[in-house]
Amino acid sequence: MKIVHVGQFHLLKPKGAYVHSVAPKLSNGFIRNGHRVFDFSDRDMARASSLFSTRKMGVGAANRLLRSLCNEIGPDLLVLGHADVIEPATIAKIRWDHPNLRTLQWNVDPLFESDNLARVAAKLDVVDTTLVSTAGDDLAPLVRPGKALGFLPNPVDFSVETGASHEALDLPYDLFCAAGPNNLRCIGGRMLTVDDLIGQIKREIPAIRCKLGMLQGEPHLKGHAYQDALAESAIGVNVSRRNDALLYSSDRLAHLVGNGLAALVDRRTGYDRLFTDEEFVFFSSIDEMIRHLRALVAEPARRAAIATRGRTRYHELFNERRVSQYIVEAAFGEVRRGDYEWPTLV
Repeated sequence: MKIVHVGQFHLLKPKGAYVHSVAPKLSNGFIRNGHRVFDFSDRDMARASSLFSTRKMGVGAANRLLRSLCNEIGPDLLVLGHADVIEPATIAKIRWDHPNLRTLQWNVDPLFESDNLARVAAKLDVVDTTLVSTAGDDLAPLVRPGKALGFLPNPVDFSVETGASHEALDLPYDLFCAAGPNNLRCIGGRMLTVDDLIGQIKREIPAIRCKLGMLQGEPHLKGHAYQDALAESAIGVNVSRRNDALLYSSDRLAHLVGNGLAALVDRRTGYDRLFTDEEFVFFSSIDEMIRHLRALVAEPARRAAIATRGRTRYHELFNERRVSQYIVEAAFGEVRRGDYEWPTLV
């Protein structure tokens, strides 16, 4: 089928996150599944349409250009990923132009941030399906009669996550962690910053070799420097802004596991419903995390075995082709209970 995919493709204003961002992975999956895909970078179109290259001044033009594109190609499916420039009224007009068109929005930001919840809610009435990277009760504010709603996994794509840390017993770094340093987070049942967490790890395991991004005074890692750091590290700490929303994680989890790192994951995320203790390194407290970390640093063969199993399982579940196929099936009402291992539609 013909799919118009609207999202952050960063064509005119490149940024490091583009290397690992979700939108290109999903487009890869659509294409590899045999579909014809037209990527539309809404933010870039707005900037390109403004005399001063400002997104705000080009919003109207970007909306007109998307409608024009859809009229040119007659898509079967319109997919919107964080397409904040595109207004609900424009989607309604496109649906009027193409009565058989199916529409779906996806979002991988946390629902516990009110601004993001509002952005998702703004398009609920003009799309058929909404998929977000959170499952369970946190979806309740997005329920609308006659509209499909469900969980979206963070996809992995081996043409993007190209590292193979699971194949090496001796790597330059024992631990990788990149996160905002100063935000308080509940990690292992304790409120602390990631900077404080890394400080405690270093005190308790003085010989540990860390590769850090924006932590302990280290610079931000982006683009190929971020990918290189992942490929040179053995173990990754996965700590999102909250770790108690069912199956919510930043997409860094896919980066860690896809590049072959053994992933330290807070058990309260609920990922132990999909992965075993032989695939992810689950912890319920910071003390338990540090015990696991100390053991894995001392036993590289065991670390590599866990990382290998985790990488294999994650790719089986959440590879870009499977997640993209799930999106298509969800958009057309073809997902049946039990088709996928994760919670699908509510």
